Order: sequence, then C-alpha cells, then structure tokens
Amino acid sequence: MEIQTRENFPNFVGFVSGVDLKKELNKELVEKIDEAINKLSVLVFKNQNINDDEQVRFTRYFGEIEASGKKSNITKAKDRRLSADLADVSNLDKNNKPFTKDDPRRIFNLGNRLWHTDSSFKKIPAKYSLLSARNISKEGGNTEFADMRDAYDCLDNNTKTKIKNMICEHSLIYSRQRLGFDMTKELSSEEIKNFTPVEQPLVRMNNLTKRKTIFLSSHIGKIRDWIRPDSMCFINDLIEYATQTQFKYVHKWSQNDLIIWDNRQTMHRARAFDDLKENRDMRRTTVLGEEQLI
Repeated sequence: MEIQTRENFPNFVGFVSGVDLKKELNKELVEKIDEAINKLSVLVFKNQNINDDEQVRFTRYFGEIEASGKKSNITKAKDRRLSADLADVSNLDKNNKPFTKDDPRRIFNLGNRLWHTDSSFKKIPAKYSLLSARNISKEGGNTEFADMRDAYDCLDNNTKTKIKNMICEHSLIYSRQRLGFDMTKELSSEEIKNFTPVEQPLVRMNNLTKRKTIFLSSHIGKIRDWIRPDSMCFINDLIEYATQTQFKYVHKWSQNDLIIWDNRQTMHRARAFDDLKENRDMRRTTVLGEEQLI
C-alpha cells in the first residue's frame, strides 16, 4: 500500500494505491489503513469496483456497522432500496428513478448539501464513514471535506477559551429546518421522538493522536444556556470560519471511487447536481462510534 498526499496538506487527505477492496485484507494492512485514517482524516481509494457485500466487509474491519434506519432518515422500511447496512445517499427511489421535486425524501436528502458530521445527532456519534460512487453525475455532485483539527489549531486564543467547555444540541430536526423542511409536519409524534436532540461537546479530542477538533455540524441548533438566535449566529460564524479554502479539500468523483473519512475530525457536504434528471448512486457504510462524549 502506498499513500500520497498533496504538497501543501501533508496531514490531510491521502490517496491510496496498491489496495484491492474486492479482496480480503490481512490484519497488518487493516491496521496501517486505520492508522492513516487517524492521521489524515480522509482516504481516497480509486478504481474500486466493489459490490455492497464487499463494501460491508471492508467496513467491518474498522468496527461495528451503524445500521441505517428510522433515527437517520425518513424513508420507510418498505421503500428502502438498499439493506440496512448501507445508508442510501443517492437521489433514487426503490425503482432507481430520481425523486420528484416535492418528494419529502428528496427534500430531506438535500440536507446533505449542508456542512455536517454524520450521526452527530446520536448519543454515540459515528466514527468513520465510507462512501462508494456506483454512478456519478455528469456535472456537479462534488463532495467537500474540511479539516476540523487544523481549524481548531488556527483559532485565536480567546475563541479557544470561549468554546472550551461549550455544549451543543444536535438533531436532524435542526439541520432540516435550515432548508425550510418541517419534519414535525411529515412525521407522527411518535416518529419525531427518534430525532430528539442530543448534547455533544463543541471541542473533542482524538484519543490516538491527541489532536483537538471543533465538533461542528449543521445539525447543531442550540448551545447550552444560550438562546437559540445567539446560538445559531455563533455556530454559523464558526462553520464559515472552519470551511475556508485553507481547511478544505474538494473531491471530484470518478466512477468507483471509495472515500473513507473520520467524522471525529472532519465536516463534509455534497454539492448540487441536476438531481431531478441524473442518477447519482452513492452508497455509504458507517462505523459505529466507540465513546459517548457526555
């Protein structure tokens, strides 16, 4: 296995060669990949023409899979296109047709275009995400990643002190409200309980590298002991700061790319494409987190 980095970003985003994800990997290689994820936060594997079972097998090398279900999206079980081991972040219904403009599932999925961290809205947030590009759009549809470690390191001391013990509420309700999508109108009172906000610290540390990060996401809707308008202004300013060009990598997808990223150390977002006409088939597996932060 070889890993190349960009000259100006030696510690963020690695491009991996010499690994075939269709094959089983030995323990030594898995440990090297895991070490690289912790160091670089994002790993890009090109030309990996894998199927769902192979993606699931590769994911399980790094931990237990976080099942996709009623706490992560609003798609009913009967309407799912993929198994619960995979999160369907495509624009397709179970018949592989693009969602119509007003389909609530389409509008809900537009939340992926906001800067976010996968599963930060769960008591134990996700560790790694692995996204496989099975079919890509002709134009647009890039994915952007921001390095939350470097963003933390570059904060001024006053802001570091201010956020040191800050606690934020995360929920999919909050991120979808940013789009004008009211989940309380789409779901029953019982279903909406699945999206009850959870609290997470704004600053967390990678226990292996000991680097601190800003645990940011558009799922944040309130800071503990702050009123919501003040909370949103502060978080919006912090997201704007943390996603400047100096902290950001933009990935232009090729067919059969697979990317692993560390949700503890990055934010990401998808970019727009013609989702009413094009089929963009992207399949994500997610590794369960290992620690409750509060």
